[in-house]
Amino acid sequence: MCGITGYIGSGNAKDILLNGLEKLEYRGYDSAGIAVLNQAGVHVFKEKGRIADLRAAVDAGTAGHIGIGHTRWATHGVPSKENAHPHQSHSGRFTLVHNGVIENEAELKAVYLQDAAFQSETDTEVIVQLVEKFSKDMETEEAFVKTLRLLKGSYAIAMLDAETPDTIYAAKHKSPLLMGVGEGFHVVASDALAMIQYTDQFLELKDRDVVIVKKNNTVIYNLQGEVAKRDIYRAEWDTSDIEKGAYPHYMLKEIDEQPFVLRKIIQEYQGESGSLEIDDSVTAAILDADRIYIVACGTSYHAGLVGKQLIEKLAAIPVEVHLASEFCYNMPLLTEKPFFIFISQSGETADSRAVLVKVKEMNHPALVITNVPGSTLFREADFTLLLHAGPEIAVASTKAYTAQIAVLSILAYATGKAKGASTDLNLAKELGAAANAMETLCDDKEEFEHIAAEYLRAAFDCFFIGRSIDYYVGLEGALKLKEISYIQAEGFAGGELKHGTMALIEKETPVIALATQSYVNGSIRANVKEVAARGAHTCIISSTGLEAEGDRYVLPAVHEMLTPLVSVIPLQLIAYYAALHRGCDVDKPRNLAKSVTVE
Repeated sequence: MCGITGYIGSGNAKDILLNGLEKLEYRGYDSAGIAVLNQAGVHVFKEKGRIADLRAAVDAGTAGHIGIGHTRWATHGVPSKENAHPHQSHSGRFTLVHNGVIENEAELKAVYLQDAAFQSETDTEVIVQLVEKFSKDMETEEAFVKTLRLLKGSYAIAMLDAETPDTIYAAKHKSPLLMGVGEGFHVVASDALAMIQYTDQFLELKDRDVVIVKKNNTVIYNLQGEVAKRDIYRAEWDTSDIEKGAYPHYMLKEIDEQPFVLRKIIQEYQGESGSLEIDDSVTAAILDADRIYIVACGTSYHAGLVGKQLIEKLAAIPVEVHLASEFCYNMPLLTEKPFFIFISQSGETADSRAVLVKVKEMNHPALVITNVPGSTLFREADFTLLLHAGPEIAVASTKAYTAQIAVLSILAYATGKAKGASTDLNLAKELGAAANAMETLCDDKEEFEHIAAEYLRAAFDCFFIGRSIDYYVGLEGALKLKEISYIQAEGFAGGELKHGTMALIEKETPVIALATQSYVNGSIRANVKEVAARGAHTCIISSTGLEAEGDRYVLPAVHEMLTPLVSVIPLQLIAYYAALHRGCDVDKPRNLAKSVTVE
C-alpha cells in the first residue's frame, strides 16, 4: 500500500526521492508526491496517477539535500491531487507524509482543530495541523511527540520543518518504516527496496519509535523519552533482482523464476547429509504443541491450506487455517498448547501482525514464514523461516506462493522426522523433480496463451473446481484470474457445485478443473460431466498417469503431495494471458496493493 521515502545528505534529494518512489510502485498506489526543502523554502509536487506523471510535473530546476516522498493508496478521500501527500500545515511551515489510518481523526478535529481550514479529505492532514498548533508554544520536536501521543491507529510518518532544514522527523506505530544508513546521508523508507540502490544498511524501527534524522547522525527514542539503540542489518536484495530485464511484465518474470526459487530453497535448507532440515528449536516447539494454527491472508492463506494437508500427512499434527482479518476479531477457542504459523510474503501484513500481537500477549509461540528479512513479522515472531524467493514486485503473487508451499513441505517433513515418523520420502529429490516440471511448464507459454484465448477471451465469469488439495489450488487460480483480468472467478470444491453453484452454469461458462489426485480422480471427473451436461465449456488439467481422452493439458508427473507446485503454473499463466488479451495492467491491477499495511 502507501509508500514513504525520505532523504537527507549531500545528494540530489529530488532524484533520490523519485527513484525511490518508482521502486515502491509495486506496492500499489493511486497518487504520489514529493517535497524538497532548500534555502528558498519547501517545494511540493503532487499528482494523481503514476510516478511518471509526477516526474513530469516536478520542476527540473528544483534542488535540495533534504526531502520526503510518498505513494498513496486511498483510504480517506478519493484519489486526487488534493488528497495526495505530502500535506502541509496552514502556514506551510510543516510538510508531512503518512502511511496508516488515524482512527480518532474526528475526535482530534473536534477537540483541537475547530478553526483549522483543511485542504484535503485525508486523516493525515490532522497530524500536520496538530503539529503546527502545538509548535506555537513549544519546539518542533516536542510538538511532534505531543501529537504522536494523541494519535490512535497506525502510522509511519516523515515530516519536514522549514525552520529546521537539517532534520527529518519520523515515527512509526503498526505501519512499516525503516531507516537506512549511508556515508554522509540517511534515508527513511517503508521498504528497503526503495533505497537499496543507495544503501543496504538499515536500522529496524519499532512501534512508537520517534526518530530525529540528520545528515550524519540520528536519535531514536520512544514516546516516554527513553533513548534506544538499534542494530544495523544488511538488506539482502540485489538491485538487479528488481529489474524486469527483457520481460514485458514483472509477473511473467516472476512466474519464470519459480523453478530457480525452488532450487534455491532446496539449497538453503539442505543439511550436510543432503536431507532437508529445519532448526531443531522450531521442530521442538511444534512438537510441544497440541495443535497448529496457520494465520494468513489472500494467496498466503491458500498456501496455508496446502500446508495444512502437508503437515497433517507428514507430521500427523492437527492444523487449522484461519484468515487473519477474521481471527483478529473473532478468535476461536484455542487448545491448551497452540503453536502459530504466520505466512506473509512481505512480513508487513497488518491483519496478520494484529493477530501476532495478541498471540504474543497470550505467550503462545509463533513462527513466521516470510520473504523479507528484517520485516516487522520477521522481527517480532519467535521463529522465522525465509522463502528465499527474491523481491516479488507484481501485485499478483506467484513465486512467493510456490515458495511458501515448498517451505511448508520442508517444515512438515522435518517435523515428521523429528517426531519419529517413518517415511521413504526423499523430499529434496522430489522437490528437485518438481522444479524440473515447473521449468517445462514455464517453457510451454504458447499453449497456455491458447487456452486463455479459447476459454476466457469473451468470458464474464469462470469457475475453478477440484477436490482435496486441487480445491486449494483452484482457489488460488481463481484469485489470480480475478485480480488481474477482472473476470469474476471463483474456486469450488467439486462436490459442492450441486449444493447451489450449479445454478450459475450457463452455455459456454468456462469451468477449469484440476485432476492431480488419484484417490479423487473419478469424483472430480464426474463433477466435470455434471457441469458439461449443463452447457459449461470445460477445461481439464490433469497429471501424467491420471489423464483421460479430452483433457486439455497434462502436467508432468511429480509426487502427489507436491502437485500444487506444478498445477498452479498453468493457472498463473492462463490468468496472465487473459489479462494481457483484455489490455489490463498486469503488474498493477486496479484497486489493489502489494503490501497490505492497514487492517
